[in-house]
Amino acid sequence: MVIKGRGGAAEQAWVALGGVPEVARRVRYRGAGGFGDGPLPVRELARAAVGVCSLAAAELDAVRAGRDEVPEVVVDEGAVATAFVSERHLRVDGRAPVVFAPLSGFWRAADGWVRTHANYPHHRAALVRVLGLTDGSPDGSPEGSSDELAAAVAGRKAAEVQEAVYAGGGLAVAVAGRYGAPQPLVERVSRMWGDRPRALPQAPEGLPMAGLRVLDLTRVIAGPVATRTLGLLGADVLRIDSPRLPEADDAHADTGFGKRSARLDLADPADRAVFDRLLDEADVVVTGYRPGTLDRYGLGAEELLDRRPGLVVAQLCAWGWSGEWAGRRGFDSLVQAGYGISAAYAAPDGTPGVLPAQALDHGTGYLVAAGVMRALSAGGGRSLRFSLAGTASWLVRDLVREDTPPAGEEAHAPDPWLREADSAYGRLRYAAPPVAFGPGDWSRTPSRWGTDAPVWL
Repeated sequence: MVIKGRGGAAEQAWVALGGVPEVARRVRYRGAGGFGDGPLPVRELARAAVGVCSLAAAELDAVRAGRDEVPEVVVDEGAVATAFVSERHLRVDGRAPVVFAPLSGFWRAADGWVRTHANYPHHRAALVRVLGLTDGSPDGSPEGSSDELAAAVAGRKAAEVQEAVYAGGGLAVAVAGRYGAPQPLVERVSRMWGDRPRALPQAPEGLPMAGLRVLDLTRVIAGPVATRTLGLLGADVLRIDSPRLPEADDAHADTGFGKRSARLDLADPADRAVFDRLLDEADVVVTGYRPGTLDRYGLGAEELLDRRPGLVVAQLCAWGWSGEWAGRRGFDSLVQAGYGISAAYAAPDGTPGVLPAQALDHGTGYLVAAGVMRALSAGGGRSLRFSLAGTASWLVRDLVREDTPPAGEEAHAPDPWLREADSAYGRLRYAAPPVAFGPGDWSRTPSRWGTDAPVWL
């Protein structure tokens, strides 16, 4: 059964991205959701994010073909539910990845709870060092144990742990008992390209991003989800990372579809020259670093638009673009904790809980991709700002539950939306893209992180 969108969440997101409400009502849904009946409307967030991304792809396709009308799109909620937990469905030669490391989780403090994130070696090392955990591994790398960490946190106040770990270069957030300050879902700034909007050439039908080059300066989940979606829709996506920052192979195996990956050190003159040549031919730049991080290299949004008129710049961060936490590191799990979502999902004994998916990451990723395509449809020359906190604010404040499928709908099962393919990492089982426009799968499986040449195709 296909259920017509009634404005609701998709309309909210579409209008936030600069669209008109009438077009948002061309999103329809079918199938079962699969996110349960928790206290927050996660299902509405997920399907709306994918819905507006699908609609933005259909709109850009129409613009590049010279058509006036945007067609309806039908989003399959089973595909959405599967894709929003793609990291859980991933198998690499039959092996399930480790989604969270042993020292990542909730820990009871003297006056509440703390959430840590220690998936990356440098964050884990900082946590171990600051909290005085055992360094007992044979190679001298930080070891520590869950029991030690629990004991170290138990004797301190949650805010004390948070600030000490952050000051030492690690990641810990005190679990907030109420929702954080409101944040915008997206901030948009337009700048005319010369005296008229940029005209895009025609593209093959169903590949609205074909012929466009995307410079991907993102990490972890949200940004890579956005750029793998743009790659699905035909873009030449090149991810650039610093050789000094590690990346987990499993994370890249999940989010590296539809793109290539290279490493350049922006502080090295030779590498910077290579990067500048790439930038001079880019149509889109997507960044996923803390506010100000890229500005010191002259790569803030204003500088990028000055340098390359007609460019679309999409910036993503964790905690928002203003306020005392804007410059802090963050991940989906930490924003859930610090924004009051974990407390809303607490168990009867008070132990904090989590959303049924890393929905802030995945939802923001599809919103970023939608924003990029809407900006291209409008003629380029735009900068967009997104944050996980902005998506969290939308979830806890503005989203409302919409009509659910009638009783008798089959429960969500992921099997119809799981695919297998060979890659540089081995045989992958992965979640199919949920976008209801364009190809049903990527044309490119992940290459190994950082091993591609830093050149456009």
